[in-house]
Amino acid sequence: MKKEISIAFIFFALMALLGGMLFGCLGALQFIYPGFLAELGFERVRPLHVSFVVAWIFLSAAGGIYYYLPEHAGKRLYSDKLPKLHLWLFVLTGLLIAACYFMGKFGGREYWEFPPVLSIPIFITWALFGWNYFRTVANVRDWPVYLWMWATGIVFFFLTFAEAHLWLIPYFGKSIVRDLTVQWKAYGALVGSWNMLVYGTALFIMERIKGDRSVSRSRMAFLMYFLGFANLLFGWAHHIYIVPAAKWIRILSYAMSMTELLILARIIWNWKHSLDEAKKHFYLMPARFLSAADFWIGLNLALALAISVPAINIYTHGTHITVAHAMGSTIGINTMILLASCIFITLQVTGRNFSPADQRMLSSGFWLTGLALFIFWLSLILAGTRKGFLTVEGKAFSEIMEQIHPWLTVFAFSGLGVLVGLIMVTVPVFRAITRYYLHRQRKG
Repeated sequence: MKKEISIAFIFFALMALLGGMLFGCLGALQFIYPGFLAELGFERVRPLHVSFVVAWIFLSAAGGIYYYLPEHAGKRLYSDKLPKLHLWLFVLTGLLIAACYFMGKFGGREYWEFPPVLSIPIFITWALFGWNYFRTVANVRDWPVYLWMWATGIVFFFLTFAEAHLWLIPYFGKSIVRDLTVQWKAYGALVGSWNMLVYGTALFIMERIKGDRSVSRSRMAFLMYFLGFANLLFGWAHHIYIVPAAKWIRILSYAMSMTELLILARIIWNWKHSLDEAKKHFYLMPARFLSAADFWIGLNLALALAISVPAINIYTHGTHITVAHAMGSTIGINTMILLASCIFITLQVTGRNFSPADQRMLSSGFWLTGLALFIFWLSLILAGTRKGFLTVEGKAFSEIMEQIHPWLTVFAFSGLGVLVGLIMVTVPVFRAITRYYLHRQRKG
């Protein structure tokens, strides 16, 4: 049963990924062509994009953890029934959220723009996940770093998700400074919580492909964990330089910003160069996606450090550079790692490699996604740089948008390239999952 539920998580996660990319592309086209799909509206498309992408991250990370614990950590899940309840409650809640957006019913903030009452089942699903996880690992001694990362990500999701709803309390909601500060703090730390789930997954996969358990028990891995934890607690503050918060928060945030990516980049780099070719052959595609994540760590680290400098942040905050940073992290790093996880689990469960035709499609999709994403990312930086300088110069908004429109056009159509590339990556995985289920049914 544990194999089936993990594959089900992956199936719905990949559907959410494609849905998120589709609505992201539609939103980009609406942004540069305001009359495009006017009946749907950008105010609906944007939250649909965000919600599906967040669902992709949580579904794929949770599905992976449900599989890795019993299959490789030598520990049976505390409950095989709770993951099923987790999945279906999450999927049904997601459908209700999507329906609310299509009908124009909002009421929340930022990532959670749906009516706040729908946050309750999300809390419940995470409670089921956390209860199962901690009961499963309760008696495990000598935790490898990925167990610490997953545990931290689960706990801090609860805290940051609750914090993101403090605006419902008048003390916060009626004060623009408190409201803005808490909201950006909560969302920055929320990203830190899912980074813990994703980076822990990356270390686990690297350990299993290499067949060397020292990867997740090294001093470097634990240093990465502590740096990541510190960033979760304090690294969000570069979002609020424009808010009159305490000066020490800004200084600490600047010192901490994205330092854990340096350690993760070194770990992946060392791992890539120590892989045995025979082992790497079977897991070629997971290894490729982890290598792509390493490449994007370097690019996004440079950008993140730059926009964390207050003098630069004046020009970049609220521009398309912020979007480039978010997309580089979400697609370039997190999505590449999670795709490696989905492919790794699919290979493990089916016990066979992809067919030659599917391997060619995966490889072509991989390269198309990477190339289109780089163009997408670079066009956002160029558009944001121009917008930042023109804004500081006091130019009219209409003039600014006219000047950056060519770069936004490149951004929109390169996003379509990313979508096509991801379709090419996911189709072979969907085929493998379908064949697995059909084979199981014939045997049954």
